[in-house]
Amino acid sequence: MRVPFSYLEEQFKDHRVYLDQISEVVTTGDYTLGQAVTEFEQRFAALLGAKYAIGVNSGTDALFLSLKAMGVGPGDEVITTPNTFIATVGAIVAAGARPVFVDCNDEYVINADLIEPAITSRTRAIMPVHYAGVAADMDKIMTVARRHGLPVIEDACQAILGALHGKCAGTFGLTGAFSLHPLKNLNVWGDSGVIITDSEEIRDRLVLLRNHGLLNRDEVVCFGYNSRLDTIQAAVGNHLIQEIHWITETRIKWANRLDQALSQLSGCITVPRRRPHKRYVHHLYMVQARDRDKLLAFLQNCGIEAKVHYPIPLHLQRCSAHLGYKAGDFPTTEGLAQSIITLPAHQHLKEEHIDYLVEKTREFYS
Repeated sequence: MRVPFSYLEEQFKDHRVYLDQISEVVTTGDYTLGQAVTEFEQRFAALLGAKYAIGVNSGTDALFLSLKAMGVGPGDEVITTPNTFIATVGAIVAAGARPVFVDCNDEYVINADLIEPAITSRTRAIMPVHYAGVAADMDKIMTVARRHGLPVIEDACQAILGALHGKCAGTFGLTGAFSLHPLKNLNVWGDSGVIITDSEEIRDRLVLLRNHGLLNRDEVVCFGYNSRLDTIQAAVGNHLIQEIHWITETRIKWANRLDQALSQLSGCITVPRRRPHKRYVHHLYMVQARDRDKLLAFLQNCGIEAKVHYPIPLHLQRCSAHLGYKAGDFPTTEGLAQSIITLPAHQHLKEEHIDYLVEKTREFYS
């Protein structure tokens, strides 16, 4: 049996409905910041309970433009974690700032207790990552941020509808950044992203920054960037956002089933801590595995498309050499890099896929 990691073929199997909506954009010629973008922004803000949503070119740009809107630049420091995708840190570097890492915890997200000791006179922002659909401990993070007068930019690119105490990830800080990349839970047909905020001032800055700093066709307020959400992608998003609750609940269902079954393999599989006040949306379903690399090869040989996210932590990548970190600086992150395995658990799987995955995992350890 094949258990696919990607769900794109199944999700867009009936692509005619999307092409019909794209045809409407083509016939109107409304290609740049068109009506479909406005509609998607309104739907996205309402979905998460935010006042404003600003469509941009990618999740990376959502982070980068948030930093620029807050005046972060050369000489500044931004605190984040090395247990994340490169885009988090790449956005900080692109803004001209220096990323300052703190380790993660046993939920694979930034350890909130380690943030305050990392703050210096050069710290300009905190960027927690809701990694793999797990909300970071935003109550603690916001308390530290308020104490030091620091803005918080939430990297929620992997956590749409993830929540803490019923409040959506991305709505705690000054801005929340989301990705609509094809492999995200809410996805489109290319790179796209969204920023949410409750600040009218920040919204106005972001609207300028994403579109060359143009106030209108003839007036340029500031030097900005070309980072608009494409109208055709917004048309795709407007259709798929209607399915996001089903997508989310199905992922949660399969993840809960895997949690229950894999927890029985004590000493072989370690399921991360699950806390009742958090909503885990499982952009990636990850556990720690004994003999991870051998299990990975075994599952893949059985047709189960398991993966590793990520075998080399960011602070040990060549691109980070100038930051001066070394092996041993972030032991939790480094330990996870050696033991984490990502298993398929998306909305287009069936019960038999999940059962087969569990069966083969048990077989490996037997």
